[in-house]
Amino acid sequence: MHRRDLLKAALTLPLLPWALSPTVGHALGASPTAAGLRSRVRPGDPGWPTSAQWDQLKDAVGGRLQALHSPFEACSAQNAACQEALAQIKNPFYLGDQPALTQTSGWVDAWTSHPSAYAVAVENTQDVVAAVNFARKHHLRLVVKGGGHSYQGTSAAPDSLLIWTRHMNAINLHDAFVPQGCEGKQAPVPAVSVQSGAMWIDAYNAVTTQGGRYVQGGGCTTVGVAGLVQSGGFGSFSKNFGSASGNLLEAEVVTADGKVRVVNPHQEPELFWGIKGGGGGSLGVVTRLTLRTHELPDMFGAVFGSIKADSDAAYRELIAFTMRFYREALFNPHWGEQIVFRRNNLVRLSMVFQGLNKAQAQATWAPFLDAVRAHPSWHIDEEVGVFALPARHFWDADFFRQNAPDLIIPDRRPGAPRDHVLWAGDEGQVGQFIHGYRSGWLPQSLLDERQLDRLADAMFAATRHWGFSLHFNKGLAGAPADAVARSRDTAMNPGAMDAFALMITGGESDPAFPGMPGAEPNLDKARQEKAGIDRCANALLKVAPAAGSYVSESDYFERDWQTSFWGSNYPRLAAAKRRYDPEGLFFVRHGVGGENWSDDGFTRLRRDA
Repeated sequence: MHRRDLLKAALTLPLLPWALSPTVGHALGASPTAAGLRSRVRPGDPGWPTSAQWDQLKDAVGGRLQALHSPFEACSAQNAACQEALAQIKNPFYLGDQPALTQTSGWVDAWTSHPSAYAVAVENTQDVVAAVNFARKHHLRLVVKGGGHSYQGTSAAPDSLLIWTRHMNAINLHDAFVPQGCEGKQAPVPAVSVQSGAMWIDAYNAVTTQGGRYVQGGGCTTVGVAGLVQSGGFGSFSKNFGSASGNLLEAEVVTADGKVRVVNPHQEPELFWGIKGGGGGSLGVVTRLTLRTHELPDMFGAVFGSIKADSDAAYRELIAFTMRFYREALFNPHWGEQIVFRRNNLVRLSMVFQGLNKAQAQATWAPFLDAVRAHPSWHIDEEVGVFALPARHFWDADFFRQNAPDLIIPDRRPGAPRDHVLWAGDEGQVGQFIHGYRSGWLPQSLLDERQLDRLADAMFAATRHWGFSLHFNKGLAGAPADAVARSRDTAMNPGAMDAFALMITGGESDPAFPGMPGAEPNLDKARQEKAGIDRCANALLKVAPAAGSYVSESDYFERDWQTSFWGSNYPRLAAAKRRYDPEGLFFVRHGVGGENWSDDGFTRLRRDA
């Protein structure tokens, strides 16, 4: 949950345990409803493909169809798959390599990770076409998974067919890219084409470490490129470069009719716009993306440390002072990531910067630190350090092995690529079981001097219930005009463009996959923590009652999710859904068109208007 902390463990909100499998659709029945609406089939239902039909699909995809079983099924000391899974349970690269597992193991009273019935380990676009056509013909529940990082449980579904893109991971750099059909309409720009199964560490290694340029992606290295772009896509330096979706130039998409479409601003523009932030897996299967690359700054860096207040009154004063300092010194394209506000009257700094050197960053923070040292009721709990490095080494695994090995965790499996590392601060979320999670964009108007004390009061009130963080890179107010304009031309909630930060609060516990030995979450404690998380978010969002939520980092139980995730863009997204997927082959709970289906995606409730 402490996502994209990058160089260091910085967010240690209290965490904990577990969830229920959605079975509502099965209880209602998978056959066509009384209203004549076609629902999906499960194993054992009339219409479920025969063994011979599954074999036909297997032949069509070069043998890359596999029945899925959890490695924790029938787990024992003699079960090698189970023992390997237990040994690798905190390795996100291992989890991503298992089509039967997901990067989150569940969410209390919401969902639990269960594998699909079958998976096609696609290696090319025609494999995807074959799987889409098969699912449409046989009325199957279809799931698409790349990185498998969905907090909402959309990376797997019981009784479904999984299109697993992990092995489609080729990356190609372009010095001068022009989208198809755009010759003479768009100037060529440097770009990178990435197949949909690649992770961001793969993209950063190719573009930055090897190529000396920058591509806007996610902070967590094991997140899938395609999923992040389709959900909007924020990274540590989005305050300067905008969202990942705003930097998309072109994509290849397989739609529900089995057609392969190359989409960009001049070819299928509504589908192109829809996959830029409209949520992964709702409009089609993205197989390739081409993203703009940028000139790499000379330096990247980070600021870490914490400040403690001796009393509640002093903490309220510290919160207000911190927010005024942010407004005056950090509310600009140089600064991103987060400041955490905890229940124990602690402010933790976990910021990153670009385009500054170490001396400039130190000078920026000097007034803040001088004021802290001069205050009788504030003190430095953990020394505030400023770190900087050549930007080309920011994702250079060998550089960190030599200079700061404690900040990275490698994939230690034999034969693993040397560049496959994660930030040590992200390890806590690997396999996590979520208790509660809330987010909300905070409008920049709250930084106005006439509003800031109201904001500080709400922030202090929120910390009486739970800790939270302000992710400044996930609100684009303060970004350069061109970055905001590119991001505004996406399906994301427009509120993100006027927000100075995304508030996130949440709690989690250790992995709790079904059948996993020793995974017994304390459900009572998990529900108590969820209640505290909700009270925290509600107290803070009193000053932003219309705040939208970021679809990738949001509450499973989000009310009015269409407006929350997409705001005024939802009707346009729904129109694209009707055009490209009129029968609803692609289903994501709380995704575009999801209101037409039961929560498990098997029972059709109504047809689109």
